[in-house]
Amino acid sequence: MPSITAILHTLNDAARLGRALQTLHPCDEVLVIDHGSSDGTLRVARDYGARILNAIPGQSPCDHLAAARYDWAFYLLPSEALSEGLEASLFEWKLWEQNEVSGIAACAVAVREEAASGWAESAHSIRLVPKGWNSWNGDLPGEDPRSVLLPGDLLRFRRP
Repeated sequence: MPSITAILHTLNDAARLGRALQTLHPCDEVLVIDHGSSDGTLRVARDYGARILNAIPGQSPCDHLAAARYDWAFYLLPSEALSEGLEASLFEWKLWEQNEVSGIAACAVAVREEAASGWAESAHSIRLVPKGWNSWNGDLPGEDPRSVLLPGDLLRFRRP
């Protein structure tokens, strides 16, 4: 059964971080990479049992991924949360046998963004990657056409 580390990059995200962290039930570890927060971000992260690392200038996303305790990492922005459907999908994914998971390059999720008129569909985004991942779009995993789409939505909020 594969285990998952959730990885979030933070910078003064105290007002929104709790919502993100409270949806990470399928994850076995939560790793917060903090980029110098001066608000209550670190307190919120500690309250949810996250392991906190201070970002070091010049570190690559691969360095942060190497700090994960488990072989798979799920990337989440502090302004995002897992829908119940995506939580269920991750729990089901964790039931797969190791040989089934080893054949997967990465997993993408559908992203829905909060808009003034309601929820808007956004592009799919790779968020669940193996520890050896090396394709990046900033601090988030880059695209890979071999990725598998997980059912459920990742919800991105405009306001805390």
